[in-house]
Amino acid sequence: MANKVVISTHIMQTLTAAVEEVKHDKLFLLTDETTHQLCLPLVKDIPCLAEAVHITIGATDTHKTLDTLAGVWTELGNGGGTRHSLLVNLGGGMVTDLGGFAASTFKRGIKYINVPTTLLSMVDASVGGKTGINFNGLKNEIGVFNAPETVIIDTEFLKTLDHENVLSGYAEMLKHGLISNDKNFAELLTFDVDNIDYLHLGQMVGTSVAIKEHIVKEDPLEHGIRKALNLGHTAGHAFESWALNRKPYLHGYAVAWGLICELYLSCIKTGFPTDKMRQTVRFIKGNYGTLPITCDDYEELYGYMTHDKKNTAGIINFTLLAGIGDIRINQTANKEEIFEMLDFFREG
Repeated sequence: MANKVVISTHIMQTLTAAVEEVKHDKLFLLTDETTHQLCLPLVKDIPCLAEAVHITIGATDTHKTLDTLAGVWTELGNGGGTRHSLLVNLGGGMVTDLGGFAASTFKRGIKYINVPTTLLSMVDASVGGKTGINFNGLKNEIGVFNAPETVIIDTEFLKTLDHENVLSGYAEMLKHGLISNDKNFAELLTFDVDNIDYLHLGQMVGTSVAIKEHIVKEDPLEHGIRKALNLGHTAGHAFESWALNRKPYLHGYAVAWGLICELYLSCIKTGFPTDKMRQTVRFIKGNYGTLPITCDDYEELYGYMTHDKKNTAGIINFTLLAGIGDIRINQTANKEEIFEMLDFFREG
């Protein structure tokens, strides 16, 4: 399940080496409309990609669907793909998730390489072998665990991002800080996200990826400690599903708001320090704003939480903290506590 993660400062050499390492008869390159325009120019002159068949899909999570997946399968087939072909996914988490799933299922599985181009996909979506699509109104409902051959992380791509997309990825870095140690977390809370030092951010990305890699290696199929990576996601995925039918928000914003909720639960259920929770809430509300839910939305949000993949026998499962780096998996909360959590999110 483990894949090789390379922090690159020279994308031409790194990608060439990664492609040459995998014997293949045909090379495919998957982008979405945004990365085709903004990121492809950074790699299009690399000789190893000269013969690649280009596949471009619609941008944003609204295209992370069965129809889009079928379109990629069709392009792979029409382009002469065989079980010995290689797919390079160049894009954010939607491209690496869907492209990884397409590769994992086409001809019963072809090899693939991820080149994440957003901060979110660098620190989250491209490491750990999770692939999938949204289905039946639910996030990542269909998918498989299947790691890429290589993940190439080059922070040069981050300069193509707008501020919202930087913040979206930064929320996952905050989560990694919370589940690691005080030093990492303090650095994240003091970094100037409005005036980005890309060299410093690149170093922080390396730290964040290493935190996730360490956990994934311990528990590749999410039977135990890998659930630490779900901090903020039970509430966050519910917020994301709720917003899909109204005004969609970036994944990281939903995770940031989910962290507020689940740190509140951590305070009342597992003894997380209130001052650290308040400090984190201030940072998130100051940078991410809030989601305009009302108490009339609680039942719908609760319903989304009951569909979460981490649940067992219908009991809603949370990852909580007793302190920074002190992880408590498989925690539960009843409906009344979840409604109190949503009250805190709106008013806290």
